[in-house]
Amino acid sequence: MVVDVGCPVTVERACETILKEHGTVDTLVNNAGILSNNKVEETAVDEWHRLMAVNLDGAFYLTRALLPGMRKQRWGRVVNVCSLAMKTGGLTAGTAYTASKGGLGALTFSLAREVAADGITVNGVAPAYVRTPMVTEQLTSVQREALLRQIPVGRFCEPEEVARLIAFLVSPHAGFITGEIIDINGGLHMD
Repeated sequence: MVVDVGCPVTVERACETILKEHGTVDTLVNNAGILSNNKVEETAVDEWHRLMAVNLDGAFYLTRALLPGMRKQRWGRVVNVCSLAMKTGGLTAGTAYTASKGGLGALTFSLAREVAADGITVNGVAPAYVRTPMVTEQLTSVQREALLRQIPVGRFCEPEEVARLIAFLVSPHAGFITGEIIDINGGLHMD
């Protein structure tokens, strides 16, 4: 279904439909996101609000709606797709995007502590420069070439690599991992 995750009413309705049709939700991957490369002085207030609504508020709305069922069954997995931008201040990303992903990281930590005793893990992944339209269409060829020179593995991340990491985090094999933000950036940032 198509849902504007930045709107709490549509998220609530969508979650009600999902729960009605499927009964429970075991796994939530908060992966909705929009990008802005505008730095602070070029960022309009409505742009700031839209990025926060989609990139941060949506994860809060979805988690709030689906967490009670996970708590009831005493098992669940939440993975938030953060970004390298939250750790670097945004190499090419703008201020609103960077701040929204930083907020998503903090939400990850807070939720992980809150629900760990309920058998629920909450983690994040922080990819950098995944070969998607955010990289191929929203960065110039000059920016892409400069980035490739900075990434030690010499290439952009493939979407499937992020998906495999998330698949591990939502599996029973990752039951003792919670409150972590796992980097997936080809060595561009090491901590």
